[in-house]
Amino acid sequence: MGIKIIRALVFIFAFSIAGYVIVQYGVFRASDAGLVAFKLQKPDFHLAPWVYVLYAHIVTAMLALIIGPFQIFLKQSKARVRQHRLLGYVYIISITVSGIVSLYLSLFATGGWIAGLGFFGLDVLWVATTWIALRKIMVKDIQAHKAWMLRSYALTFAAVTLRIWLAPLALLFGDFEAGYRVVAWLCWVPNLLIIEIVIRARASKKKAPSASL
Repeated sequence: MGIKIIRALVFIFAFSIAGYVIVQYGVFRASDAGLVAFKLQKPDFHLAPWVYVLYAHIVTAMLALIIGPFQIFLKQSKARVRQHRLLGYVYIISITVSGIVSLYLSLFATGGWIAGLGFFGLDVLWVATTWIALRKIMVKDIQAHKAWMLRSYALTFAAVTLRIWLAPLALLFGDFEAGYRVVAWLCWVPNLLIIEIVIRARASKKKAPSASL
């Protein structure tokens, strides 16, 4: 698959999921959303304050999801430096806020502690990779910054892969909650492994010419 096709698919999926989430939680009531409706079936579940934390997570996560492709794929130029820096700060702040509030949400994850642990791991790595990327650019290590941003966005893209995997898994297991336990890990672990392979492959290609001299 060509690089242009991959980039186009990332943009399409990112904006499609963002649009879907905006409609699901912005146009309709949160209680009508599939996940929330499922949680409301539990007699010990209380919608507030959980739903307000969920909204904070959704707004900031969707911001990061749609900003990421512009930061990663668009070529940098002197004219875009200020814009890139500004969007970068919004991206970092969005992930920091979303990651922190998601730690709270992981305590109430559908699927119990197995799903909660999966989302907790995602949240910690999501914030960590993003702040490492910031640290690398602050010390002018551009290549390392790019690599860590790719890792960060691979984790941000879990918002997409979760929704791709969830329905098939729920059908496979015949149980939404069982599928959710698996998707809590499957939505981000493969993303991180794949992007790590891409990063290392790029690094090997850059080293190969110099090694042959």
